[in-house]
Amino acid sequence: MRRSLFGRTWPNVIAVVLAVFFIFPVYWMVATAFKQDRDIISRTPVFLPLDGTVDHFTTAVNAPNFWTYVANSLTATVGAVLLSLVIATLASFAIARMKFRGRKTFVLVIMVAQMAPWEVMTIAVYMISRDNQMLNSLVPLTLFYMMMVLPFTIWTLRGFIAAVPKELEESAMVDGCTRSQAFVKVIFPLLAPGLMSTSLFGFITAWNEFPLVLILNKEEGKTLPLWLSSFKTAFGNDWGATMAASTLFAIPVLILFVFLQRKAVGGLTDGAVKG
Repeated sequence: MRRSLFGRTWPNVIAVVLAVFFIFPVYWMVATAFKQDRDIISRTPVFLPLDGTVDHFTTAVNAPNFWTYVANSLTATVGAVLLSLVIATLASFAIARMKFRGRKTFVLVIMVAQMAPWEVMTIAVYMISRDNQMLNSLVPLTLFYMMMVLPFTIWTLRGFIAAVPKELEESAMVDGCTRSQAFVKVIFPLLAPGLMSTSLFGFITAWNEFPLVLILNKEEGKTLPLWLSSFKTAFGNDWGATMAASTLFAIPVLILFVFLQRKAVGGLTDGAVKG
C-alpha cells in the first residue's frame, strides 16, 4: 500500500517542482513590471508588489515608435506564417501522396534545413536585400521568416496528410470531384490541428527573431524584439520598463496559445508520429 502511494506521489511532486521551476521566471518578470523602482533594486527580494504601479507600462507604451514596431512585427510575422502555410500545404501533399523522382532526397533536404542555424544566412540575406534596394523593408524580413518556419511546417503537415486514408480521397474522386476538389473538401478540413500547431510554432519563431532585423532595418522598420533592448538610460538599464515591455511582448503569444492550445498540443503529437 505504501509503495503504491509512493509510486503515485513522487511523479506529482516532480511535476510540481518542474512547473514551479519554469513558471517562476515568468512570474518574476510580471511581478517586477509592477514593482516600484526601490523594490526592483532592493537587496531583499520583493515577491509580492503590494504597492505596485503601472508607471513602467506607461513608459514602455510611450517609447518612441512603439506602435510602428507593433505593426511591423504583426505584418512580418503574420505574413510569414500565412505564406509558409500555403506553400507547406501544397508541398506536404506532394510528398505524402505523389511519387516522383528525388522525393526522398527532397525530404532529406527538408530535415537538414530544419536543423541548420538560420544565422548563417544573415550575410547573404543582407547582401541580396542591399543589391535589390530592399533594406529597411518588411518584404525580405517576411520572406526570411517564412523560410525559417517552412521546413518544420512541411514536415508536420506531411504527417497529417499521410495519416488521412487514401480511400476518402478516392471516394470523393469517384463521386465526381477532381483531385484538387478532393483535397479541398476532404483532406484540408482534417488538417486543422496541424495547421494550428504549425501556425503557433511559426508565430513564436518569427515573433522572437532578433539578429536579422537588427542588421536589415533602421529605426522605422524595426520590430518589437529591438524595442525590448531600448530601455537604457545614462545610469544603466530601466529594469521596470524592460520587464513591462517583456510582459507586453509575451501577451500576443499567450493569447494565441490559449486560443489554440487544445488543437496545437494534439497537432504536434499527431503530426510527429503519423505517416
